[in-house]
Amino acid sequence: MKRITAILISVAVVLTLAACGKTDNKPDTNAPQAGTVYFLNFKPEVADIYKEIAAKYKQEKGVDVKVVTAASNTYETTLKSEIAKADAPTIFQINGPVGYRAWKNYCEDLSDTKLYSYLTDKDLAVKDDNGVYGIPYVVEGYGIIYNNAIMQKYFALRDKAVSISKATDIKDFETLKAVVEDMTKHKKELGIDGVFASTSMGSGEQWRWTNHLASVPVYYEMKEDSDDSTIVSTLDEEEIDFSNSKQFRNIFDLYLNNSVTAKGLLSGKTVDNAMAEFALGKAAMVQNGNWAWEQIANVGGNAVKAEDVKYLPIYTGVEGEEKQGLCIGTENYLAINKNASAEDKKASIEFLEWLFSSETGKDYVVNKLKFISPFNTFKDDEMPEDPLAKEILSWMKKDVNNLEWTFNSFPGQQFKDDFGNALLEYVQGSKDWSHVEKTFRTSWKNER
Repeated sequence: MKRITAILISVAVVLTLAACGKTDNKPDTNAPQAGTVYFLNFKPEVADIYKEIAAKYKQEKGVDVKVVTAASNTYETTLKSEIAKADAPTIFQINGPVGYRAWKNYCEDLSDTKLYSYLTDKDLAVKDDNGVYGIPYVVEGYGIIYNNAIMQKYFALRDKAVSISKATDIKDFETLKAVVEDMTKHKKELGIDGVFASTSMGSGEQWRWTNHLASVPVYYEMKEDSDDSTIVSTLDEEEIDFSNSKQFRNIFDLYLNNSVTAKGLLSGKTVDNAMAEFALGKAAMVQNGNWAWEQIANVGGNAVKAEDVKYLPIYTGVEGEEKQGLCIGTENYLAINKNASAEDKKASIEFLEWLFSSETGKDYVVNKLKFISPFNTFKDDEMPEDPLAKEILSWMKKDVNNLEWTFNSFPGQQFKDDFGNALLEYVQGSKDWSHVEKTFRTSWKNER
């Protein structure tokens, strides 16, 4: 009996120890956290996805991630408000070199982080002396998106006014203008309300023109004055001539005069309106970036097939544009708040490293956020499958001059607002083009 009792006690002890050592591999959510994360998101279109990511990270790592998303065109204002609070963002975004100049007192040096080491091209980072203060997290591109099904319908017309036979034969502004104006004459036959979707001129909705479109003529102006192979890193002009103002007006007028919407109604139009018009087949073309695919795909009654969504460069009439590609770059740089606690900074960096290196995180980046990643943690087959992302990747491989983004180095928001207001006055007919030119130059100088 003593032997049996001893054996039973031994078994009980072993089972107790085994039970104590058992784990279900889940984090102890009741344990005190070593830091928290507060991410102030720049992109309203992916706000819900970031909340999913935060919940998944909490589930996997037991760390809270607070996600707050600024409304469209209000990021700087929101950041100024949030950064002054006791629980300020630990992760925020800066808009390239100009953004860094404004927020350098809040940017942690990330040169010793894994996140920086992951960059395929470390020259993409925002640097100051030997420090690294902004990490790009997505490569993006923009141009003129077109519905190839409508374009093929046009090129099949017997009485078309151009000799070319497909959209890819358009390689300069002169040809683009001839095609667009002829399509406008045939819009009933093509089943469209206009060639271009609405030129969004509502308050906070003008960024496609004040940032993206303006980047093209400024790129060419700066290229003429620079010996550097890149422009953004050297664009710090106190004054600018806006010497390619005519070229900007060329394409802007083409948008206005061949639009779904009359000029007098454009002050109430938003980017969402324009993307819906394109998705519903009311327009054949729209200027926007690869981030717009989700807007197109999610429109109720969407009539555009993925395989028909293609890109043309934004031709404006500059010399030599036959070899021009899309506008490819990034304005999205992650920064860590150096005034946060050491624990919160560490937790925030670890969250970003998880997002861009773990299998779970990368799955969200590729399949939900649809980002073309600049990190070496992603394999060639770990890229978004949506048609606009594929187009960007395709244009990156072409033997063309894809234009570097210059709007990253434009003066601040006041300049963009002034320029946008002048464009609206021009659209409404209350001011002429010389007013737009003067506003561009004067506001640039004053804001700089």
